[in-house]
Amino acid sequence: MSERRSQLEIVHDILQAIQDKGGKIKPTHLLYKSNLSHQRMMLYIKDLMEKNLMLLVNDKDKSFYTLTDQGHEFLSNYRKIKEFTDAFGL
Repeated sequence: MSERRSQLEIVHDILQAIQDKGGKIKPTHLLYKSNLSHQRMMLYIKDLMEKNLMLLVNDKDKSFYTLTDQGHEFLSNYRKIKEFTDAFGL
């Protein structure tokens, strides 16, 4: 049985999904990629938007989530920390 993801891992997965889609993703696609319920995903999105890690952009009749500069910086620093902890087997 797989381990549950930590809050930090879920945040990383959400932001990484946006980055993997070229920096913007439709809400429905983010729901699928995040592997969360809609209600739970919206709680994370609200929190990430308040922390200025991502934005909701309306373009004509479509909505997209995009990463902010701080969101890109978070992902970069997360990777560094992950590499560091993996190097020590943590």
